[in-house]
This record gives sequence, structure tokens and C-alpha cells, in this order.
Amino acid sequence: MLLLTCPCCGVTAEETEFANGGEAHLKRFGPGSDDADYEAYMFARKNPRGVHFERWRHIYGCGKWFLMARCTMTLEVFGTYPAQTSEPPAEIVAKIKARRPEWEGF
Repeated sequence: MLLLTCPCCGVTAEETEFANGGEAHLKRFGPGSDDADYEAYMFARKNPRGVHFERWRHIYGCGKWFLMARCTMTLEVFGTYPAQTSEPPAEIVAKIKARRPEWEGF
């Protein structure tokens, strides 16, 4: 069971209080984009073995979306941060590099 901390309201709870929203930091393609870009956005997702960035929603709390970095092999949570952030915060990246030196970066 994962223990997550919502960066919006500060509550730490089990993952059952949250809903996973899929991969984070995707480049979205809208009207006027070509079919290949739109298809890749809709259907192509990374499924890494190791560090992964995901979107989560605090459904039984504040209801807000946030982002999380975790390892898919060990389920270690490196940190959470607000959904409006375009890149992972430096302190989370430093924590990932310290614990997972094989990580290639964001």
C-alpha cells in the first residue's frame, strides 16, 4: 500500500483515498495538430521499469490534482508536487538521483 501526501492540503493517507490519473508531463496536442501527434498523445504511454511520474487526485479529500514521482519496481515514493508544475522540483530530482543512480533524467 502506498502512503501519499497531498501537496495541496498536506494530508498523508493510503492510496485508496486517491485516484491515479495516468502519466504526468505529457505534451498535449489540440486542434491543428497532425494525426500522428494526436494518436501518440491519446494512446502511447510510457511503462517504465523504474522512476515514473504520475498524476493523482485526492478524491476523498480536497479533490485537487497533483503529480508524484515513484519507482515502479520498489513502489518508493520520491515526492509529490502541485499539478501546475511543468517539471519535477529540483529536490525530488536530487532525491531520485541519490537513490536511483541509473535514472537517465526527466
